[in-house]
Amino acid sequence: MDGGDVSVEGKVTCASWIKRPENAHLAVIGKSTGTCSSLEFCSFNSENTSLSSPKATYVFDEGGEPVRIAVHPSGDDFVCSTTTGCKLFELYGHEDNIKFVCKEFPIQDVGPQKCMAFSVDGSKLATGGVDGHFRLFEWPTMRIIVDEPKAHKSFRDMDFSLDSEFLASTSTDGAARIWNTRDGVPVTLSRNADENIELCRFSKDGTKPFLFTTVQKGNKTLIVVWDISTWKKIGHKSLYNKPTSIMTISLDGKYLALGSKDGDVCVIDVTKMEISSLHKRLHLGTNITSLEFCPSERVALTTSSQWGVLVTKLNVPTDWKEWQIYLLLLGLFLASAILFYVFFENSDSFWNFPDPSTRPKIETLHVDATSEEQWSSFGPVDL
Repeated sequence: MDGGDVSVEGKVTCASWIKRPENAHLAVIGKSTGTCSSLEFCSFNSENTSLSSPKATYVFDEGGEPVRIAVHPSGDDFVCSTTTGCKLFELYGHEDNIKFVCKEFPIQDVGPQKCMAFSVDGSKLATGGVDGHFRLFEWPTMRIIVDEPKAHKSFRDMDFSLDSEFLASTSTDGAARIWNTRDGVPVTLSRNADENIELCRFSKDGTKPFLFTTVQKGNKTLIVVWDISTWKKIGHKSLYNKPTSIMTISLDGKYLALGSKDGDVCVIDVTKMEISSLHKRLHLGTNITSLEFCPSERVALTTSSQWGVLVTKLNVPTDWKEWQIYLLLLGLFLASAILFYVFFENSDSFWNFPDPSTRPKIETLHVDATSEEQWSSFGPVDL
């Protein structure tokens, strides 16, 4: 495991990746020093798996501690929830010249939002408050689609489906609901009396869609898979039997990652539903508060109040790069051409037709009349 960290003053409260062109991704980090709070923007170096020193900083002059960050899929906008409300930022510039502007936002005074998420297609924004208030907006018009004050006791987690048609949300009391993003009609997931549904993520690999949830059943932690056409359980598996604080899924849907309450990160291969990588004591003895996959690398961004922010290279099988695929195809083509040439040069029965000029000449046998008479003078032979 290769890793790097960023030294920040004060307590790190949250962090998120910002996808940028040419894989020049940024990380936005929220922190609180006790007297003031800020957002820091750092660039990511994929060669040594590290973050730079802050390229830009925003200070919350009016107070409020950063709670959660939701970045639009385009990477041009992000929303930061604080203990007082939400702020909208527009980002522009490039890695060495990062610029941003804080814009007016309709929900800047709604109080702390525990959960926030943009839909995969970027057309919707969902927020879930500490007070259980659920809001679903059309983006960027901010037209209200759903406004449900008592959606949950208090929000714990939420996630959009790949087609942006559904949103799953979980509550601190163990309940979970599915929201249709077109009309806002909810469906409650069934659970037993001794089960608490805690975290949720939709599959993102583009095949048959599923919903993954973590379920705490007594001292046992399960990953439960749901069929989104019926919202019935397909199955469950106990892969990592530790209480989890956060769950995320890679953009290509190949890996799930769980962050534990004592600082471990467990990476699961979705196809096999097996542990692919286990990073123990990454945030030793501390609850992991943020966990995200890098948009283009098998690297995780994690935060905790004690250890700050870390970027960690995950021990999972290396993905094929585009240039490697093209190189493989070129190699197969060249190998096929060489084999064809060798076969052509050494084949006698099919490809190497004999040269007509080298054929032996066959002389015509002429039989004269005298010889015919000599042969015909013999009578029948008695055997």
